Amino acid sequence: MATKMLIKQCKIELLRVIRNPYYVFWSLLMPVIFYFIFTRIIDTGGDMKEWAAHYLMSMTTFSVMGSSIMTLGIRLVQERTEGWTRFMQVTPLPGWMYSFGKMFGQTVMHLISIGFIFGACVLINGVSLPPLTWVYSALWILAGSVPFLAIGTMIGNMKRVDTASGVSNAIYLIMALLGGMWMPIETFPSVMQQIGKWLPSYNYGNGAWDIVNGQTPDLRHFLILLGYLLVFMVLSTYIRKKQEVV
Repeated sequence: MATKMLIKQCKIELLRVIRNPYYVFWSLLMPVIFYFIFTRIIDTGGDMKEWAAHYLMSMTTFSVMGSSIMTLGIRLVQERTEGWTRFMQVTPLPGWMYSFGKMFGQTVMHLISIGFIFGACVLINGVSLPPLTWVYSALWILAGSVPFLAIGTMIGNMKRVDTASGVSNAIYLIMALLGGMWMPIETFPSVMQQIGKWLPSYNYGNGAWDIVNGQTPDLRHFLILLGYLLVFMVLSTYIRKKQEVV
C-alpha cells in the first residue's frame, strides 16, 4: 500500500513538472535558443569546437539553475496560496512521501533538462566529448544544483505568486549574467569580474567548464557552493519559522 502511494505521488509530481510552462520555456527552450545564437549566429572568434563545448555546459547549468530557483520557488508559493499544502496535511499521505515526491520530480526535471540540452547541442554543433566527460559533467550539474534548490525553497516562503515570480526572475537573470553563463566573465569590467567570481552561478558553471577541459573542479567551487547552501538553508528555515509564529 505504501509503495503504491509513493509511486502515485511521484507520478503526480512528474506530471505537474512536465505541464509547467515556466519549466518548458525557461529551462528547455530558452537555453537552446541562446546556444544557437551564440554558437551559430554570433562570431565569437577562437576555437569554435572548444567554444561549442564550453557554451554547452553554460546553457545546461543555466537551465538547471533556472528550474531550481524559478520553477520550484513559484510552484511552492502556488501550492500554499491555493491551499494545496494544507489539503495534503489532512490526507493519509505521510509527509515524507510528499517531500520525496517533490525531490523526485525536481530530480527528474533536472535530468530531462540535462538530456534535452546535451542532445540539442550535439545536433546543433556536433559536440563530441569522451563518455566519462558527459557522465562527470552531468553528475556535477546535478550535485551543484543543491544551493539553487535552497534559493528556490527560500523564494517558496513568499506570500504572493507574482512577487515570487518577479524576485526569482531577477535573481536568476542577474546570477546568469554576472556568473558568466551568457558570455565569458573575462569580457566584463574588473569590478564585475570580482563580484561574479564569488557568485554561486560562476562557481557552478566553472566546475562544468573544468570537467570539459579535462580537469577536476577546483576545491574553491565546492566550498563556495557549500557556503551558499548553508546560508540559504538557514535563511529559509528562519523565514518559515517566523511565518509559523505569525
